Order: sequence, then structure tokens, then C-alpha cells
Amino acid sequence: MNHPVQMFNYNAWATQTLLGRIKELPSSVMQQEVNTSFSTIGEAFAHVYAIEKCWLQILRGTSMSKAIEACLPLQQETLRYSVEEFMVAFSELAEQYKAWFRSQDDLEQAIVLENPYVGTRSTRLSEIAFHIVNHGTYHRGNISTMLRQLGHASTMNDYSFFWYQEPVKSI
Repeated sequence: MNHPVQMFNYNAWATQTLLGRIKELPSSVMQQEVNTSFSTIGEAFAHVYAIEKCWLQILRGTSMSKAIEACLPLQQETLRYSVEEFMVAFSELAEQYKAWFRSQDDLEQAIVLENPYVGTRSTRLSEIAFHIVNHGTYHRGNISTMLRQLGHASTMNDYSFFWYQEPVKSI
């Protein structure tokens, strides 16, 4: 089993699962304000989307500073997306990632990552993949908390729950 790919499949599934739950709720829930790290659920999803787009550009060879410059405006552009628009955007992004994974022969290959905030280091492609999943998991937890603060139940989207789902179309 290719663990970085499996974890990415989980990440894509978990995001769609959470969006699917939110789709069952009134559409206003995406823009209801809460007192947490993001002021709305839409803002949290916009952040995750922009950052995942950024990391894909980095994986494709764009410098981190150029990827950040290109992708951070996406956070503002997607801020008011509906649940359906986020479902489509994340699904399309997942397909782009899957194509990138298919093009890779060695996910243990190291690249030089020049992070403008903390410096330069050698980083394996698999480490970046795990970071993307970890980042998504962290913010799905934020969104679940936001749902509870708004009086709604969330949904199970833990990795251990993913194990028992119908086999997903793998990369």
C-alpha cells in the first residue's frame, strides 16, 4: 500500500463527507458567524482550499513564495462559496492531486523547500503529502466544532471510519 496516496484519498473523502453533512443543513450555516479561529465555516473551507492549491503548485515545482502569492487570493475568491461550489472545487482539486500522484515514481524523493516564513530545508514529497492531510484534518476538526457551536451535529470523518467505507476509487 502506498501510504501517502492512501492518506490523500482519506483527506479527499473526509472533506467531501463533511461537506455532504453541511449540505443537509440550511445554506445559511456556511456564513453564520461563530467565535473561533475562523469567523464562518465558509472562511475555514476557503482557507483549506487555498492552502491545498498552494501545496499542489509546490509539488509541481513552483517555489513556495510564488505559490503563496498565486494561491492566497483564492481564499478571498472562495470565501462565499456555497456547499455545492466547495464540493465541486475540492473534487476537481482532488483529481489534480491524483494526476500528480500518478506522475510520481518516488514519493520519498526530497526537494528543497524554501519557506519564506521559517527558512530552507530538504523535504520528502511524502512529508508534504502527510502535511496536507494533517492540515485538512485539523481544520475539519475546527469546522466540526463550529457546527456544534451553531447547534448542529457534525459527522464522523476520522481515518478509522474511512477504513470501513466502500472501496474508494484509488489513484
